Amino acid sequence: MNIPTKLTGNGWALATSGLRKSYGKTVALRGIDLTVPEESVYVLVGPNGAGKTTALKILLDLARPDGGSAEALGMNPRRDGPRLRAQIGYIPEAQKWEHGWMPVSRLLAYHASYFPSWDGEYAARLSKRLELPLERPYGKLSKGQARRVQIVLALAHRPPLLVFDEPTDGLDPLARETTLSVLAEHIAEYATTVLISTHLVHETEKLADHMGVLRDGVLRAQATTDEIQRSLLRYRAEVPDGWDGRAVPDSGVLRRAARGREIEWMVWGSEGEVRSMLGEAGAQVREVTRLTLEEAAVALLSPEGGNHDQ
Repeated sequence: MNIPTKLTGNGWALATSGLRKSYGKTVALRGIDLTVPEESVYVLVGPNGAGKTTALKILLDLARPDGGSAEALGMNPRRDGPRLRAQIGYIPEAQKWEHGWMPVSRLLAYHASYFPSWDGEYAARLSKRLELPLERPYGKLSKGQARRVQIVLALAHRPPLLVFDEPTDGLDPLARETTLSVLAEHIAEYATTVLISTHLVHETEKLADHMGVLRDGVLRAQATTDEIQRSLLRYRAEVPDGWDGRAVPDSGVLRRAARGREIEWMVWGSEGEVRSMLGEAGAQVREVTRLTLEEAAVALLSPEGGNHDQ
């Protein structure tokens, strides 16, 4: 009942092998094998400081690894950085204010000059939908307004790859809902691979079809969202007096809670095998429920969640 950390198959839009990076004595990545299938929506989850932004920057050649390799859209970021970035729509984690003196309309036109595939009509539709203040200087915008501008800059040339680092940061609830709707419509209309780094899993639950869980520079899980929600389940069971669960192997058990003679465990494995395992240990399973992606991510990020096949 090992938790998977590698995807099988081929046709990767992004792939790393043994990727390592340190900043002085701080280790950001500890040899991760991240694989994003073509035309998938892959959500990379982890707390602040997990190494998510570092991984994205290496894929864009905005940071250099200490070891391992990376490939994006069939290109080596170190060798083909400018050509690769021309095919990516990128939203960075940090709000940047280069060209802050430019009105938003001029910034859009300036950005368009670098992308032959820029669709001015599409950019105008997105700008209206996201209510961009076109005549205001970019540097005078609120954090949420600037984020909406960055979303248009990322989408309007319809790149084959989108890389978003905390894309809804700074957005109010209404703007967040609109932005996610725009992204969903874009994905439905255009052949696009999307890699989203976030710690707000619930926002991307309806979009994601793959998820990776990163903590302390270690990729603790990587699988399709269907596999995660099929294999990581919540079990409620009655146990006899004095039951301590020692007869149950630790493998696959991510979270434990007890209240009197009732236990609630989150366990990775086939439901039949887990039911049998608990039954043999003296527990009577009363209920089995699926987790939301957010609940699954929290469980996989827990200290017990480090129990995986690396």
